[in-house]
This record gives sequence, C-alpha cells and structure tokens, in this order.
Amino acid sequence: MFQDVLDFLMKFGPWGLFIHSFLDAVIFPIPAFFLQVSLSLLNPSTALWLATAGFIGCLLGTPVGYMIGKLLGKSVLYKILKKEWIDAATERFQKNGEAAILVGSFTPIPFKVFTILSGCLNFPLWRLIAYAAIGRATKFYVVGILFYLYGRSAEGMVKNVSLYIFIIAVPLLLIGVYWNRRRKRKRNEAIQAETDQPASEVTISDQQTPSA
Repeated sequence: MFQDVLDFLMKFGPWGLFIHSFLDAVIFPIPAFFLQVSLSLLNPSTALWLATAGFIGCLLGTPVGYMIGKLLGKSVLYKILKKEWIDAATERFQKNGEAAILVGSFTPIPFKVFTILSGCLNFPLWRLIAYAAIGRATKFYVVGILFYLYGRSAEGMVKNVSLYIFIIAVPLLLIGVYWNRRRKRKRNEAIQAETDQPASEVTISDQQTPSA
C-alpha cells in the first residue's frame, strides 16, 4: 500500500515530494528521503529544487505534528508508531530536547515522532521549528547537492548519507547547542550577580547606620 502511495506521489515530481515531506512530519511512516532519491535519479539537474520542496514541506508539517501531540497526547503515538521509537525519542527529550530534535533529523526514527512528542511534552514550538529547520535542511540539501554535482552516480553516495551526516554534522551542531546554552547560563549568572549586589550594599549600609 505504501509503495502505491509513493508511486502515486512520484508522478507529481517536486509537488509529490512536498506532500510526502509534509506527511512525513505528521503521520506517514516512510521517510521522504526515499522519494527524494528516486526523483533525483530521474532528473539530477532538479535535485536542488527537490531538496527545497522537501524542506519547505517538512517545515510546514512540523507544527501540524506538534498540534496533534498537543491535543491528543501520547495515546496517539502508541497507536500509530512503534513503542521502541517513542521510548528512544522520549529518553532523548528528557536529556536534551534540542539535541533530540537535531539527532532525530538523521536517525531512522521517523521525524513525526519528534514533532508529535514535542507537543506531548510542551516543548516550545518555535524551538522545535528552529532546530528542525537546521537538521532537515542539512539532510535534504546534502542529498540534493550530491545529485546536482555528480548526477546519477551519486546514488551510491547517498545510501549512507544519514550515517555521514550523523558522524560529521551532528557533533558540530551539538557543540553549537552546548556553547549557546553555556553562554546563556553565564549571562544569567552575571545578571543574577548584578541583581544581588545592590541588595547586599543596602544591607551593609543599614547595618552601619547608627540607631537614634
């Protein structure tokens, strides 16, 4: 049945990939990566346009998946997705939501797990969209660029593209997340120190004032 759906979407070219990517972020169990590769093989010169269509579709589908999780909760996840996918994603979210979304953009776990789970756990929507944009853009455009530069011979290269991105890009992205969180923590500590300082000065001044 799913193969029939893919064959149907393939007839519409970039628009088919757009729809597939949208559904991939909401409910469809087959990653848009497979349709992107198939369409890129047909016409490698359109690979970058295909990557753009897939990326936009994913971004538009992300808030829809989020609202499903927000309104229906985890019960819908366990009905449409595998328990091990949900448990793995939940564990990552509990440790670091941003990292979970970035890593989830490249793992075999369907991305819809992270969009719906974000809604279930009340993860900020704007942060979900921001980190999803980084992760999904990386994956879509790496595949697109490879086909655009190397044509049909890129088919062998993209088979393990998720692994390569995971090894190279994800550590860099996670370092960026860690650095940003560390910078914010230092800034908050500085603000807190400035807030506490006047209070301490007032207390000392009061103690030094002689009583009448």
